[in-house]
Parts: sequence; C-alpha cells; structure tokens
Amino acid sequence: MTQVVLGENEGIDSALRRFKRQVSKAGILADVKYHRHFETPLERRKRKAVAARRKRRF
Repeated sequence: MTQVVLGENEGIDSALRRFKRQVSKAGILADVKYHRHFETPLERRKRKAVAARRKRRF
C-alpha cells in the first residue's frame, strides 16, 4: 500500500506529487485498469498475440 507522510512545513501539493509518483512507480493504476473488466481466455490470447506482433515488428 502506498502512503505518504506529510513532513513538517511541507505543502499538500508536494505531498500529492510524491504520492502520484509512488503510485505510478508501483504500477497501481495500470493494474486497476487491467482488472477493470473480466477478460475471457480468448481476449487474453488475442491481446498477447497483438503484443507479440508489435514486439516482433520493432
């Protein structure tokens, strides 16, 4: 779990910025977006195939 302790004489803006950075580094939002809807096995195979094609292209 990501948490930010507000330091003495620290503004809420800088604490919020630190929190956003920690959430981004932890990959929490990406995980939430990924689990937003149930993905059937067929959709999972299609997504992986598309990713493999993209990876192979470059």
